[in-house]
Amino acid sequence: MHFLDLLRFTLLALRRQRFRSLMLLVSVGLGVGAVVILTALGEGARGYVMGEFAYIGKDTVFIFPGRKETTGGMPPMTGTAARAITLDETVILQKTVPGVEDVAPMILGNGPVSYKARERDSIVLGTSNAFFAIQQLVASQGSLLPELPLDEGRPVAVIGHKLKRELFDNRRAVGQWLRLNDYRFRVVGVLAEGGDSFGADLGEAIFIPVASAQSVFNVHGVFRVVLRVGDNHDVDRVKAALAQRMQELHDGELDVTIVSPDSMLSTLDDILQVLTLGVGGIAAISLVVSGILVMNVTLMSVRQRTAEIGLLKAIGAPAAQVRTLFLAEAAVIAAAGALIGIALGSLVVLLGRQIYPAVPFSTPPWAQWAALGLALGTALLFAWLPAQQAAALEPVDALGRK
Repeated sequence: MHFLDLLRFTLLALRRQRFRSLMLLVSVGLGVGAVVILTALGEGARGYVMGEFAYIGKDTVFIFPGRKETTGGMPPMTGTAARAITLDETVILQKTVPGVEDVAPMILGNGPVSYKARERDSIVLGTSNAFFAIQQLVASQGSLLPELPLDEGRPVAVIGHKLKRELFDNRRAVGQWLRLNDYRFRVVGVLAEGGDSFGADLGEAIFIPVASAQSVFNVHGVFRVVLRVGDNHDVDRVKAALAQRMQELHDGELDVTIVSPDSMLSTLDDILQVLTLGVGGIAAISLVVSGILVMNVTLMSVRQRTAEIGLLKAIGAPAAQVRTLFLAEAAVIAAAGALIGIALGSLVVLLGRQIYPAVPFSTPPWAQWAALGLALGTALLFAWLPAQQAAALEPVDALGRK
């Protein structure tokens, strides 16, 4: 039988069983559409997160208290360790390690920030003026923290735009005095919109000098240290020099973690890729269910078309040709359902991009091809048994059944 004859015969058989064919199309289409949509969600989340962290820059190095032994992993986020990093050590690093251009120690906490009768629980970040340049943050009103020696505290603060709106509404904030715990700070600037750091919304934060934060929270060490490597300096060499210097400062023990954005982003990217594969695999399970449905429907079709099968074999159709007819029906249904699922899934992804333009939803090509191949593979696999049963029928037995 020629290919066009096979295709015409298959389409004729499917039209005669419109309802069953429609149900199979829907089941396969839903399965493929789920793969397309879920992998697009995974890729969108991955692209969004990676984009949010991309602002850090490749010339930035982080030092965290505590040692993480495994290489390439995420650093400890608690900032706790047997031995803290001090401000004096931070100054030594800046002065003695070649290639370190800017240093911004950080102390992170929460506290009630109030102005007159209004009070908000806010993120409190003690740092230096260099932090804003490293993180590419600018002030929309006033100025940033002044350049001070790290061990000098001063009652000045920069607030995020959201905190400014919550405490001051449309009134001028620069020059006003805030209360943080039992301390008073004068607002010298308001941070422009769009600032964030490792998922924390800096629009709701208050920034004070790091020495002032030590007094507010009664702490000696810092949460982390952010350093910027100067131009024409190799980041890996600077990291090695920092590790050696910290080991010397800590009596020969390297009890800090030193990482750069490249290693963190690489690990984060690997995790998000695994999650994308995971959600795609979960969606692919529905295609296996669709394959079982194809097998059941094909079995019913074989039993109801025994007379037709007997007639075909009586006029000389070989067993392989009969088997091919039923496999062709399953393949056509699977291919058509997969294409419909890809089209509808892509439409949903496009709609998601319109609703959430900040999230780069996109279905990777491998997911579309994998969904199409899995749909065809499962349909043919599960249709093989009933097709084999049809091919094995004897003409006399088939024509004699009712």
